[in-house]
Amino acid sequence: MGPDTLVIEELTARFGEAVSAEACADAIPTVWTAPERLTEVLKFLKTGLNYPYRTLYDLTAIDERTRQNRPVQANGDFTAIYHLLSMERNGDVRVKAALPGNSLSLPTATGIWKSANWYEREVWDLFGIEFEGHPDPRRILLPHTWKGHPLRKDHPARRTEMGRFVFDEEKQAEEELSLKFRPEDWGMKANSDGTEFMFLNMGPHHTGTHGIMRVLLELDGEEIRDAALDIGYHHRGAEKMGERQSWHTYIPYTDRVDYLGGVLNNFPYVLAVETLAGIDVPDRAKVIRVMLAELFRIMSHLVWFGTFAQDLGQVSPVFFTFNDRERAFGIIEAICGFRMHPAWFRIGGVAADLPKGWDTLVRSFTKYMPSRLREYEKVVLRNSIIKGRTKGLGVLSLDDAIEWGVTGPNLRACGMAWDLRKKRPYSGYDQFEFEVPTAEGGDSYDRVWVRFQEMWQSLKIVEQCLNNMPQGAYKSDHVLATPPRKEKTMKDIETLIDHFLDVSWGPVIPAGEAAFGVEASKGNNTYYLVSDGGTGPYRARIRTPSFPHLQTVPGLCRGLEVADLVAILGSIDFVMGDVDR
Repeated sequence: MGPDTLVIEELTARFGEAVSAEACADAIPTVWTAPERLTEVLKFLKTGLNYPYRTLYDLTAIDERTRQNRPVQANGDFTAIYHLLSMERNGDVRVKAALPGNSLSLPTATGIWKSANWYEREVWDLFGIEFEGHPDPRRILLPHTWKGHPLRKDHPARRTEMGRFVFDEEKQAEEELSLKFRPEDWGMKANSDGTEFMFLNMGPHHTGTHGIMRVLLELDGEEIRDAALDIGYHHRGAEKMGERQSWHTYIPYTDRVDYLGGVLNNFPYVLAVETLAGIDVPDRAKVIRVMLAELFRIMSHLVWFGTFAQDLGQVSPVFFTFNDRERAFGIIEAICGFRMHPAWFRIGGVAADLPKGWDTLVRSFTKYMPSRLREYEKVVLRNSIIKGRTKGLGVLSLDDAIEWGVTGPNLRACGMAWDLRKKRPYSGYDQFEFEVPTAEGGDSYDRVWVRFQEMWQSLKIVEQCLNNMPQGAYKSDHVLATPPRKEKTMKDIETLIDHFLDVSWGPVIPAGEAAFGVEASKGNNTYYLVSDGGTGPYRARIRTPSFPHLQTVPGLCRGLEVADLVAILGSIDFVMGDVDR
């Protein structure tokens, strides 16, 4: 029994009947506590254990009011869920608190974890749960003039369910007033010690922000005295969409979250559904998934690498990296029929078997890329100007990275070899030989170096998939695998009916909840799914890596110059769809 499985006993020994356990499909230790004991429980988990849960991995909520198969402890109208991570234990714990509809309030956890700031703002924004003592209790993803809280069950899920939009003079005046910049709203000062500061909007339309994001800068000359991020411009209601899609038809929506990650977005979603349904995936499907995931990791890193170099003034690399990405897209298109958003993973496997000639395409790519990577290393990584612009810049310590919930290459650049493919192998990753590159400095150059080395490792994994592709089925025969294979659909009416229903309505997944995380290109990506025993998710929570990563930006850039901020943002590698969802 490892330290992770002991946490329930440790909590019970400390708090007695103040906590009660719940069994979940994902086997993550889950406890309930009263709102008035929540802070005490969270502090104990972070500081009172031999192997503490130092990371607030995620924080979200559920509107329980229309749920039929809820846990016994979910006796309130809403439930707040804290998902904590201990890298020392290689384990998680989920803490829940039930809230009555007439008292939607909890104490803030910002004094325990810095990263709670944005998470609590998001829960307030989308559910209307207040956090007492929060330093900035405002909306974060939706406009400040928005009415209502969209992830409540009584909020419309479609535009056709809402009244006609009217933009009259009163509404126009309200919107214009909300756009007025006030330094104090962002925790800034107009002047200090006789110095009057200048305020600069970097974005929302700026190439250096890699998407629609606004960075507000408080400047003393060229020096950045303070910074604040304004996000949400790319919010599309991805989680709300999950509540009105079937388990099967939601897969294409996942592609659009990290829109450079392709099937890496499908991966945690289908794994979470398969955990809920108890579906075992055939070995061939596992290896196909791994091969495509690593190809998309390479493609995502190529986009980032070229645009990062462009941010720092190197124009040529972006043209070459995009050309290499096109070669990889040729493989994706041949196998999946689509390019950026193939939506090709399925519940129980993949959409179809590999086409004839797939191995020739993959082998050509694996032989072509090594020389290109060596050239990129020489032109970019060894370039003295690139080194001068990035070494020692935007340093993130390992302790701060863990505190902020940083994962993926950004965490490994701080010296910790935390990679879910190694720590919690899924889809057969434990059968592959590859290394986890790390650095020690935690600066912008180290983040670049780690990602570059990861392309070599992904290439190595793809070669192993190519040389050791197993025979067999590409999809499970489990009754809930979706859609079922079509071999018999034109031979007997029962199979045809099953196929029609599984495509149109989708399977009925047993009631329960499960979270599953994978090592995506930008860090740990997790889907936390709640089933009410229906044909679609009751709650579909997407924990993305880019959301916590951006919270680190103000601390990384204070005291530096605007040009340095561009280098820092580029080294983090984020996508705004991944942030805003």
